[in-house]
Amino acid sequence: MSHTEDTGSRRDFLYFATASTAAVATGAAVWPLVNQMNPSADVQALASIDVPVDNVEPGTQLTVKWLGKPVFIRRRTQAEIDEARAVTMEELPDATSQNNNVALDKDASDQNRTLDDAGEWLVMVGVCTHLGCVPLGDGAGEFGGWFCPCHGSHYDTAGRIRKGPAPLNLLVPVAEFTSETIIKLG
Repeated sequence: MSHTEDTGSRRDFLYFATASTAAVATGAAVWPLVNQMNPSADVQALASIDVPVDNVEPGTQLTVKWLGKPVFIRRRTQAEIDEARAVTMEELPDATSQNNNVALDKDASDQNRTLDDAGEWLVMVGVCTHLGCVPLGDGAGEFGGWFCPCHGSHYDTAGRIRKGPAPLNLLVPVAEFTSETIIKLG
């Protein structure tokens, strides 16, 4: 082995060792910056919440805060269910379900917006789809559902936009019954 071959292999080793050390040091320096972008523990804890609904009577509504937004949980009366199910898709400005629990291509029929098959439970993010206001409930507006007084958006008893500038129905978040009296959001 000549002196130049020995120097070349030693030089190559030094290049690789230096490059490897630099890569490890860069990774160690960058990791905290990347890791700080992950959700904090308090946000992860709120990603799903259990809401007891045993005290919600038919015709009343419970509002809870989830992920910083109000969520309306309404136990509808049979009259509200019948009224919502009588609406045809042609009457709706937004004919999509806006329900994160069903396929995206489902229509906005009442059956595709409620949490249960009977249609008694309606769960929606209580944020107007126009400019993010919180609509008034308990039969407000021209269609007996919710009304956003800021710009005049009217929602029916299924949370579907019926009149006003709001372009979309109120969003139905991921939700399910985990027992007869508990709804899990998220």
